[in-house]
Parts: sequence; C-alpha cells; structure tokens
Amino acid sequence: MSRFADFGNALHSGRTSYPFVDRAKRWLAIVGVLVLLSLLVPVAKGGFNLGIDFTGGSEFTVSAVADPDIETGQRAVADSSDAAEVEVTNIAPETVRVRTEQLDDDQTLAVKDALVEAYGVSEQEVTSNFVGPTWGAGVTSQALQGLVVFVVLATALMALYFRTWKMSVSAVAGMLASVAITAGIYSLVGFEVTPSAVIGFLTVLSYSLYDSVVVFDKVRENTEGLLDGTAPPELAGRKYSDQVNLAVNQTLVRSINTSVVGILPVGSILFIGWLVLGAGTLKDLSLSLFVGIIVGTAATLFVAAPLYALLRRGEPAVQEQEARAGASAERAAEESLAH
Repeated sequence: MSRFADFGNALHSGRTSYPFVDRAKRWLAIVGVLVLLSLLVPVAKGGFNLGIDFTGGSEFTVSAVADPDIETGQRAVADSSDAAEVEVTNIAPETVRVRTEQLDDDQTLAVKDALVEAYGVSEQEVTSNFVGPTWGAGVTSQALQGLVVFVVLATALMALYFRTWKMSVSAVAGMLASVAITAGIYSLVGFEVTPSAVIGFLTVLSYSLYDSVVVFDKVRENTEGLLDGTAPPELAGRKYSDQVNLAVNQTLVRSINTSVVGILPVGSILFIGWLVLGAGTLKDLSLSLFVGIIVGTAATLFVAAPLYALLRRGEPAVQEQEARAGASAERAAEESLAH
C-alpha cells in the first residue's frame, strides 16, 4: 500500500510522468482503430446476439418450485421441443423463467407439460406467453433518443462549465469511444444484448463522462493563468501541454481507485448473480457495467485528455505560451550550467 501511495505522490509531483499528451496522435490512432474494428465486428458476425426481448419468442414462468434447478428446465425443454435456444433463469427464490424461440401451439403445450412434470408443480403454476419484438424495438428507439439528448445536453453544459467547447467535445468523444468499444466486445464475445445490457451501456456513458470531468477540472486548475501571463513564476518554464499531461498523471491514481471501487461490487454482482443465482438480469446489467467501466477509464486517459491537448495545440495563444516556456526553460538551463 505504501508503494502505491509513493507512486501516487510521484505522479502528483511530476517526478514520475506518463506521456499521455506527448503521444496523443499515437493513442488516438490506436483508439480509432479499435473503434473501427468494434464497428466492423457486428457487421462481420451478422449483428449482435440479441435477447428474446428484441427478437421475440416464447416465455414460460414456473412458480412454487421446490428445487429451482436451471438444468432441470433446460432438459425439459430439450426433451419436449425442437427449440435451439433455451434460456432458463431464477427470477425469484421459488420461480423459474424459461425463454425459447417462438414455438407453435403444440410445442408450447408440450413444453408446459414437461415443465410441470420436471419441477413437480401443478398446471396452474406454469404460465406461458409470447414475447414480441416490438417491445425491444421500442426500448432501442427510446435508448437512442435518450443517448442523443444526453450527448447534446452534456456537451452544452460542459462547454458552459469549462468555458471552452473543446473540453466538452473531447469528453464526449471519449465517452462515445468507450461505448463503441464496449459494444464491439459484446459482439465479438457473443454476449447477449438485453434491455438490462442497454441500461448498463447508458450507465457507462455517465461514468466515462464523470471521469473526464474530474480530469478536465484538474487541467483547468493546472493551466490557469498560463495563456494570459498571470501564472505563478515557478510555472514560467512549463508548457501548456506539459500542464495538461501533469493533470492526467495527477488524477491517474484517482481514476484507478475509482475504477477498482466500481469494478469490485459489479464483479461481485456478476459472480453471484450469474454463476451462483443464475439471475439473467443481474448478469446482463453487471456484465455491461464491468466491461464499460474498464473501457471508460481507459478512454478518459487515452482519448479525452490527449484529444483536448491536440485541439488546443494549434491556437496562437497556446503556441506563443509554449514558445515562451521553451525559451524560459533554456535560459534556466543555461544559468544552471553557468553556476
């Protein structure tokens, strides 16, 4: 623990520094390739692995189950129908939900009877219904609308708060990159996309944005007065890009700690909900959060901050300040050698 604290102190003081800004073009190129691949993966694989809420299918609910074993339901469906896809989850202590592709009336009746026999319940305890894809399409449409509204409002509010649109654009770029890469991972691995996963994706947006705002707040603090010449004398030899990079390094430990604090409970929910309880909703939500938190933290470090520095690099005021800082640093070096 003391070593990690020393590491954090070294980053905060500038004794240790990682070139997030100096290699901005490299990081952005790498992330750009990852985003492009993330967009191509669903195309190559024929789309995402959509859940029943998006594709439609048959759903059975078995209540008052003494032993809600998942494999029992899977065997019952396999023995009584030709359903290729079967999803069995525990949605309550004594309740099991079984979802399959759309079945005809005869298959539905056969599966219902098989579940009654397999779980040892009465016919009244097993209900069946058809889940249409319309509901999932509505969720998708509302999610996309919410995404657009969220991005527009977030961009405007950050531009007002930081008094520069370049910070807000950089933060939103990092946020969108994290969502794209998370979606690409989902498609590549074949994780099922459900409404719960969509909710997780939207939560990742706010997490990534929060991390970027914290970093940019430190950037604003470190660069205050540099461009108008009112910065403290000890910063005379510090370039604008150096101060931006220092801010990223100073908040690096905080970003790591925040990610770990977020990942641990989400990972616990993922493990308990998925492997122990077999709860599909918990798995879908926690899985998207688990992947998204990791990707979102990386996006802040390798997209948002480097992109902001790159956008500011061409401004005359920044170029003049960096020229002054370079000259001041050279004079300081010459004076040091003279003494």
